[in-house]
Amino acid sequence: MDIYFYNTLTRKKEIFKPLKEKEVKIYSCGPTVYKDATIGNMRTNLFQDVLRRVLRYNGYTIKHAMNITDVGHLVSDGDEGEDKMLKSAREEKKTPKEIAEHYTKLFFQDLEALNIETPEIVCKATDHIKEMLEYVKKLIENGYAYETSTAIYFDISKLDQYPILSNVNIEEQKAGARVEVDLEKRNPYDFALWIKAPENHLMKWDSPWGPSYPGWHIECSSMGQKYLGEQFDIHTGGIDLIPTHHENEIAQSKGKCGKIPANYWMHGEYLLIDGGKMSKSLGNVYLLKDIIEKGYDPLVYRLFSYSSHYKNKLNFTWEGIEAAAKSLERLKNGYQTHLKGKEEIEDNVIQEFEKRFHQAINDDLNMPLAMGVVWEVVRQEKKSAKFANLLAKFDTVLGLKMKEPLEKLKEELPKSILDLVEQRKQARNNKDWAKSDELRDVIQSKGYIVKDTKDGMEISILC
Repeated sequence: MDIYFYNTLTRKKEIFKPLKEKEVKIYSCGPTVYKDATIGNMRTNLFQDVLRRVLRYNGYTIKHAMNITDVGHLVSDGDEGEDKMLKSAREEKKTPKEIAEHYTKLFFQDLEALNIETPEIVCKATDHIKEMLEYVKKLIENGYAYETSTAIYFDISKLDQYPILSNVNIEEQKAGARVEVDLEKRNPYDFALWIKAPENHLMKWDSPWGPSYPGWHIECSSMGQKYLGEQFDIHTGGIDLIPTHHENEIAQSKGKCGKIPANYWMHGEYLLIDGGKMSKSLGNVYLLKDIIEKGYDPLVYRLFSYSSHYKNKLNFTWEGIEAAAKSLERLKNGYQTHLKGKEEIEDNVIQEFEKRFHQAINDDLNMPLAMGVVWEVVRQEKKSAKFANLLAKFDTVLGLKMKEPLEKLKEELPKSILDLVEQRKQARNNKDWAKSDELRDVIQSKGYIVKDTKDGMEISILC
């Protein structure tokens, strides 16, 4: 069955044709490990995980590389400001290495909690300085880069087309370009490949241009080429990477070897919070641990993400998470009910459901449509192990651990907690909301989370 993907490069949905018949090579832009990954970041990782699972469902083997950016990503994507790693290290009074190790560990813990597969290749920027230096030297040799007193820049005027992905007319934008840029740049949109380090800069390496450190974009180009070759099948990332990072990756690759590195470019849309942008200033930046601390299985967020296509914005609300929690419970219960079923089901019924699910996931990862098929199977009046086996097969794509029960308390509630719960129940019955809130905080201080639902209070262990 053909697979169709929307390709940002061509701005249309296309039949997927890999470079090799049964192997797919993918490069994904991983995290800059200077702070916690948000649930918005995790939405992108979930989309990339579904992509892997859909390709495997179709019989492909996968070679997937993902970078860990632990140097070079400046606070402004326009090559301005300080390195994000250094800024975080200063704020937290740690070394850049300590910051990188800490947030890398948390990132992979979130991946595991969401049942997101780890790519076959995980590559750290600081482990590939040699490859980046060789890449920059080649760009200079080919006439695509030049040196100033502060950096090595890529000369976009040498390209036949720039940009390619974002379709922006930069000539029209130059008049309004920011003036706080390196005055030695030949063009306002030239970007830094390698940055000369001030004397007190913590992260720097010897280079032909003195002590210096890499720009953000050169990292992915160097590591992508090392592990996947000059050309590979799919490049993924969040939609925010299109206008700068991914444009510049393409520019670097064309300057070095004359090729666009990936044939298909796939991008996940933004996660909104209560209809608006996620922002620290608004106090609405959520992490996966925030969902867990409210008593939800992290896979609830995974299921929630399937309510919208990866190319559409998804609006996060706690009401939506509560609805997804109930849906996950119904889904797992439905699987168990079918597993115990004894009724006979014709093979052609199973085949038709499987065909429709397969068509949905192959239509540019249309998970809302695929979930519609899943729910039809769950709601079948006849209960059969054949339906349970079909749901288990679907779950190789869904990744919801359908066979496993929802996370339950690992121990019985102590009597002291039960007493507090009963006191809080009485306070709520008396509409004494202040007392109710006070008791909730006391319960939480003892290591338990209280969640109020229409069916009553639910108590879970604080993770």
